[in-house]
Amino acid sequence: MKFKISSHYQPKGDQPQAIAKLSDGLSQGKQHQTLLGVTGSGKTFTMAHLIEKYQKPTLIISHNKTLAAQLYQEFRDFFPENNVHYFVSYYDYYQPESYLPSSDTYIEKESMTNAQVERLRHAATQSLLSNPDTIIISSVSCIYGIGSPEDYGNLSLIIEVGQKIQRDDFIRSLIAIQYSRNDIDFKPGCFRIKGDVVEIHEPGEKRLIKISFWGDTIESISYNEYQDSILEQLPAKYIDDYRIFPATHWISTRSKVDNMIPLIREEMVDRVKFFKKYSKLVEAQRIEERVNYDLEMLSEVGFTKGIENYSRYLTGRAPGEPPYTLIDYFLEADADFLTLVDESHITLPQIRGMHNGDAARKKNLIDFGFRLPSAADNRPLKFYEFEAKIPHIVYVSATPGEYELSNSSDDKIHSIPELQTFKELPEGIAEQIIRPTGLLEPSIEIRPVDNQIQDVIDEIGNIIPKDERVLILTLTKRMAEDIADFLKEKNIKTEYLHSDIDTLDRPEILTKLRQGEFDVLVGINLLREGLDLPEVSLVAILDADKEGFLRNETSLIQTIGRAARHKNGKVILYANKITRSIDRAISETDRRRAIQTAYNKKNNIVPEGIKKDIRSSIVKDKKKELQEQKVAALDITEREFMIEELTKQMNQAAQALDFERAKDLRDEIALIKNLDE
Repeated sequence: MKFKISSHYQPKGDQPQAIAKLSDGLSQGKQHQTLLGVTGSGKTFTMAHLIEKYQKPTLIISHNKTLAAQLYQEFRDFFPENNVHYFVSYYDYYQPESYLPSSDTYIEKESMTNAQVERLRHAATQSLLSNPDTIIISSVSCIYGIGSPEDYGNLSLIIEVGQKIQRDDFIRSLIAIQYSRNDIDFKPGCFRIKGDVVEIHEPGEKRLIKISFWGDTIESISYNEYQDSILEQLPAKYIDDYRIFPATHWISTRSKVDNMIPLIREEMVDRVKFFKKYSKLVEAQRIEERVNYDLEMLSEVGFTKGIENYSRYLTGRAPGEPPYTLIDYFLEADADFLTLVDESHITLPQIRGMHNGDAARKKNLIDFGFRLPSAADNRPLKFYEFEAKIPHIVYVSATPGEYELSNSSDDKIHSIPELQTFKELPEGIAEQIIRPTGLLEPSIEIRPVDNQIQDVIDEIGNIIPKDERVLILTLTKRMAEDIADFLKEKNIKTEYLHSDIDTLDRPEILTKLRQGEFDVLVGINLLREGLDLPEVSLVAILDADKEGFLRNETSLIQTIGRAARHKNGKVILYANKITRSIDRAISETDRRRAIQTAYNKKNNIVPEGIKKDIRSSIVKDKKKELQEQKVAALDITEREFMIEELTKQMNQAAQALDFERAKDLRDEIALIKNLDE
């Protein structure tokens, strides 16, 4: 199916020229291009039109999970008929394996995975290898190794009704691609057997596959989708064929596993000799015992804990060769795919820095006998490897850096002020300054740092009665939490947001801010790039004169932009001195304000605030979709009975003061009634 945008709006302002310029660049085969788009100018809408015009699988990279989730929701709205997926790290908590020589401390890998996020990752890769109309919104997790796309695709099982295969042979095939039998805890990646029926819990979609056998023939194939629990299944859908992907991305054939065992053993023997040569007997014994255990596990079951450390052998790569990543899945699907890097000024440095930190940690593990040297090849991509794998890339930012500007143009451009000296922008760089709504850049005030908290409280008192929201930017997590607690003590409804908040909880917090469940959100850099919060009219930047990463020119411009979606947008910089970064940020804001003012005057536009629907979270969107399907399958009598029962439960919950439960039940009742209308 082709990419097709669903929207009531048409490109306006300078969106049409940006779309045309970047689309022409793609058709000419340009590898690097830049979209310099200010906050509120509709950069996401422009990105969607690029995808529609280019008609290729698209990878969108964001620098954090919160913004990736927001983009995921927006692109699902733009492309409801296409496949839009979410791919981020599935760790809620991750303590990597490491060794501290100074204290002789070995720290074993410890992690807590998020089953929901892991499911979304599987759904993303499965869609990419099955559907050309796939968009994946990813964090920098896309440059980390996940196993060979060739093996992941080739080892999938394609079954069809009428196929000749013994049930036991089919079960052995499932085990070979890392499914495990579990009749009690039937979780994703497991199967269970009920007579002649084999049920499979998919690792991707929330779906149970049922394969019914008649002798040595597949008699029927069906699947049931479910909501939060497999007990809440929708009616079965019968199909003629199905493709079952492996239960893990780290998958290989039995023959490859058998072939890699002697290679690993050979490297282990060489490493033991090396340690003994230099009288490092502890390290020699350590590596020998660990690798022998792993080899025994690989020999017996084809898998071992930490198998990713042997990924070089598992995927048949040469020493030093880059690992397989999500990007390779795109290359497998279409070698001419499109990459869009959102907030590139911060995303690219993240991509650039991932390898070095990982390499330093692995070096200690290798030097002290905890891992073989080949473990170093289980790593993120180096930046030049990332560049080499990307055929077409568009950098999107209100403040693109030197790398983006220079690579997108034949001229070496080092900064935005330098770019403004061109009478016409170079090819490869499109500027999107005009907001279709006519909104101006927010006004900026500078106030002294002394007594800044009390001053913010006074401002909040003026904002809340107007049903507007406030963002407060601090320098540390601790400060964000302390200020949030202090404001709560003052009876100001406040929450904080930073990187310690669970992945799928962050979009929910932003949604509650927009809905008015609280009025003030306190945070650090998570409140800077890309957050789409039209209800926010005031941004207060504390300690704005503390030069550094969070208070440099780029950061300040981005933070100022958080108030650019509201017609009453205002920014207060608390500073006792005007730093170079503050001065340049104000100058650039004034330049953009002047351009928009001239456009408004020429076209008789009265500025309007941006109006945007408030979306549910990733999880709730899917839950609502499944609820609607479930209710739609009921007849009128069954729906009336369900409304009656839910109403009783709602009243009971309210009497018990469980208002959260009562609210959820009320929403379910409204859903059923809306479907009846």
